[in-house]
Amino acid sequence: MRKNSLKEKLQRGETVVGPFINCVWPAFTEIIGLAGFDFAIIDTEHGPLSIETAEDLCRAGQLAGLDPIVRVSGNEQPLIQRALDIGSAGVQVPQIETREQAEAVVRAAKYAPLGMRGISLFTRAGDYTVYGTEGLTDGLNDEQVVIIHIEGVRGLENLEEIITVPNIDVVFLGPYDLSQSYGIPGQVNDPRVVKGMEEAIAKIRAAGKAVGTFAADTATARRWMDAGVQYMSLGVDVGIFANACRQLVKETKGITPERVW
Repeated sequence: MRKNSLKEKLQRGETVVGPFINCVWPAFTEIIGLAGFDFAIIDTEHGPLSIETAEDLCRAGQLAGLDPIVRVSGNEQPLIQRALDIGSAGVQVPQIETREQAEAVVRAAKYAPLGMRGISLFTRAGDYTVYGTEGLTDGLNDEQVVIIHIEGVRGLENLEEIITVPNIDVVFLGPYDLSQSYGIPGQVNDPRVVKGMEEAIAKIRAAGKAVGTFAADTATARRWMDAGVQYMSLGVDVGIFANACRQLVKETKGITPERVW
């Protein structure tokens, strides 16, 4: 069974940093690990990634010392179960708005007695039973992390109840969907969004859980890390590549790209 260094870092109170992954090419995930990121979020909610591709990205990241998290497309038991069965370090579930929804995530992600995750250990998570099965369910309950998204006004309104749910490791605040919930899509620096997130961070930390969020640039990431965010998602692999390409063209040709359609 793979040790989860990400969970150990979170439990020690360390800040961890990692991007989202949308690219199907495993080398991108491998490079992210070799570059020193702590984790990467393999995104099956947005973009083209299938569960088969996600499994290969998990392999690539773990070989490079990275802990891969799989974001699923919804709060559905089969999606959560498969995201963990492929041997990821954990699962990230979007659009949680109530305590009952958070409890459903834990039920799907944890084996009994903590939940009711379906059991088949002939998976990558179970090392295909090569080393036997004794203690595997308890071990996976301990090692794999559970992350929920709060990204709407309703979720913020119910946050105090949601954060009392046991066995949730990280509460992730989604600034872009939150801005949309306020009716100002994309305006993540609007005072309403910032205030909602700052208040949520204080409540989540007081409940003894780690806080996560997303930033598109390092200045924004540092601001939220200073505010108490411990699980910092920085950028998206394709965006990082796009920015690097644009900068190279600007430095060598003195131009910035324009739309061709």
